[in-house]
Amino acid sequence: MYFESLAAVWHMDGHGFYVWLAYALTALSLVLMVWLPLKRIRQHWRWLQAEQRRSGAATQPTAMGSDV
Repeated sequence: MYFESLAAVWHMDGHGFYVWLAYALTALSLVLMVWLPLKRIRQHWRWLQAEQRRSGAATQPTAMGSDV
């Protein structure tokens, strides 16, 4: 193995901070690229369902005083 210990992997001859920061920022951006569109799709579906409920309630005939 290239590194002799886990501490050496973490440290990486003084470059560990930058390497792990780059990995973390890359992982964060990938997670956000998946999560944010999914969140927006869920919000859009909720809006569509609410809109269907509103339009369904608006088209329902009311039975107030109409005995036909």
